[in-house]
Amino acid sequence: MKNSSGLTRRRFLKVSSGAAGGLVIGFYLPGGGRLADAAKGASASEAHVNAWLRIAPDNTVTIVVSSSEMGQGVYTAMPMLVAEELEVDWQQVRAEMAPADPTYNNRFFGMQGTGGSTSIRQGFDYLRQAGASAREVLRQAAANRWAVPLERCVAANGSVKDTESEQSATYGELAADAANLDPPADLPLKPAAEWKILGKPTRRLDTPAKTRGQATFGIDVQVPNLQVATLAICPVFGGKLASVDEKPALAIPGVSAVVPVDDAVMVVADGYWNARRGLMALDPRWDEGVMAEADDASIRARFVAGLEGGMAPAEVQGDAPAVIAESSTRLEVDYAAPFLAHATMEPMNATAHVRADGADVWAPTQAQGPTQGMVAGLLGMEPAQVQIHTTFLGGGFGRRFELDFIKYAVLASQAVGTPVKVVWSREQDTQHDYYRPAAIVRMAAALGADGWPEALHAKVAAPSIFSRLLPQFVKDGVDPSSVEGIIEQPYAIPNRRVDYALIDSGVPVGFWRSVGHSQNAYVREAFIDELAHAAGIDPLDYRLHMLQEKPRHTAVLRKVAEMAEWGSPAPSGRSRGLALHESFGSIVAEVAEVSTDSGQVRVHQVWCVMDCGIVVNPDTVEAQLESGIIYGLTAALFGEINIEKGRVKQSNFPDYPVVTMANAPRIHTHVIQSAEAPGGVGEPSTPPIAPAVVNAVFAATGKPIRNLPIRL
Repeated sequence: MKNSSGLTRRRFLKVSSGAAGGLVIGFYLPGGGRLADAAKGASASEAHVNAWLRIAPDNTVTIVVSSSEMGQGVYTAMPMLVAEELEVDWQQVRAEMAPADPTYNNRFFGMQGTGGSTSIRQGFDYLRQAGASAREVLRQAAANRWAVPLERCVAANGSVKDTESEQSATYGELAADAANLDPPADLPLKPAAEWKILGKPTRRLDTPAKTRGQATFGIDVQVPNLQVATLAICPVFGGKLASVDEKPALAIPGVSAVVPVDDAVMVVADGYWNARRGLMALDPRWDEGVMAEADDASIRARFVAGLEGGMAPAEVQGDAPAVIAESSTRLEVDYAAPFLAHATMEPMNATAHVRADGADVWAPTQAQGPTQGMVAGLLGMEPAQVQIHTTFLGGGFGRRFELDFIKYAVLASQAVGTPVKVVWSREQDTQHDYYRPAAIVRMAAALGADGWPEALHAKVAAPSIFSRLLPQFVKDGVDPSSVEGIIEQPYAIPNRRVDYALIDSGVPVGFWRSVGHSQNAYVREAFIDELAHAAGIDPLDYRLHMLQEKPRHTAVLRKVAEMAEWGSPAPSGRSRGLALHESFGSIVAEVAEVSTDSGQVRVHQVWCVMDCGIVVNPDTVEAQLESGIIYGLTAALFGEINIEKGRVKQSNFPDYPVVTMANAPRIHTHVIQSAEAPGGVGEPSTPPIAPAVVNAVFAATGKPIRNLPIRL
């Protein structure tokens, strides 16, 4: 087995001991003491050397979590993988965030970061192997101590017992001996039928601290001599700071410094309110740059020009354009989706302490590895000199994969020489995001005499996320994140083509929960309903006919139809719509029940079925299905970022609203039991909700919704 650090299986699980007899299961890295020093929460009685797993003398087990916890549940699910094979009582398990180190690289990304609903998928076998190896060296340590055959030593509930003599020892008692043993290679993992933790509803490890207000989010960070700053960034994308008179801010009590940087100005004070008052006293002058006159109309014109110009092929099967051109029954329509902000509950923030010999960063980040590299480069240091302390995240959704909010904290601390926490206002957060890309997609299809589509041609015009973040993934002019969800779609359509135009809109774009699937599922599934309507066939039957070679998709769709009683009359004044989508290795189908009284769309109920393969924690899966639906519903009903004179018009929740308890639907979920490999959970329920709602509106009004957000 190879991992992203190039380590063999034999070197993967190295057992090391600490002064007081703790056991560590982790990578063996020569000279790995820096990681030991960086590990958080380890006491003097524990071994803490480049570890995934620590066992303390008191028999508590601390499992290091390499992914960021932003509500999705990895702080519990990843330790569950280790604990299952370790044979430990869940009550003994603790968790802590990993420091920044290649040891903890996401094996899908090749870097340490959280996104793409990959945490469980990339760690499912890997972390179970760590637990199994720890279990086996503990058994061997017991066998050696008692001079009995290994077969007589059984591990269970955090201890090892000799089945004949009845003598036993806890893991904590055996840890020192086990630390001197090498784990066996290629251990078999437990079959699902023997699981005691995996697949069972399991209490979250982070809930008690969050319930009691003890959990540390980025905005909660406190360190000695901490100052607080806030900032104003040039309101026009790409603009720069021309000049600023510092004196009005410095006259505010509590303000200690004004820090001008390339595109922003920060005010540092003894607390947020004084920093805010100081910032409000300033009148910075901006060099607004080339985007100063950009607006929605001019940006849309770029998208339309992209559709009419040369495009790069992203998928070609058969000859869809020719079939469509020759068809007597064809449909061609444009769909549009807007830019969207992330609107995380916790405003953007980070704390940094820059010293001559190194730097510490405390941040709610999804990108520990890239952050460490960025800070080191900014300061002219080696990565080893930069320590990243990951806090809990008050929502991430892709926004906290970016590095900008951390950069400002580092620059502020470097300027004033003390630790500085930079807290963004909600307005700065909304107006200086890396937005979900807008898109215009032209869909064309040819229908045969029986009403089934013979050809489908999609033209996608959208900005590229990867061109900025990971340009090596843009191949032959195609950003795969822009066309995901339209290419490799599940329906049996013999002729398919997807073309892509990479649009430079001037608006910064980044990963947003479910990325390109978020708009492309809407486009594809709304278009499928329009085709079903043109053919005079029920939308469920239309899909099922094209899914005969897709049993998992069929099962999900049939189950959600059964739950929603599809085909029976909806309550008076209501209508239903459905959608199906696969993303991040999981298949989700949703039915939305809506009303359209007084020209307003109200979503009353949503039924959701997921096949995500093997389920680790059912409670987490259910919570994420509900969360993704609410997030996607917010976008479908309200989400829109508008540009005027190069500026974002929206500023806060009054003009960028979200779904609240008052207008949230009742959500019914079901997870199909499956033995397939684990799929993602945090994002896949977001894409289908918009098309399910617009298809319900279409059923009610006869008017297809081709632009988001929904307006009647």
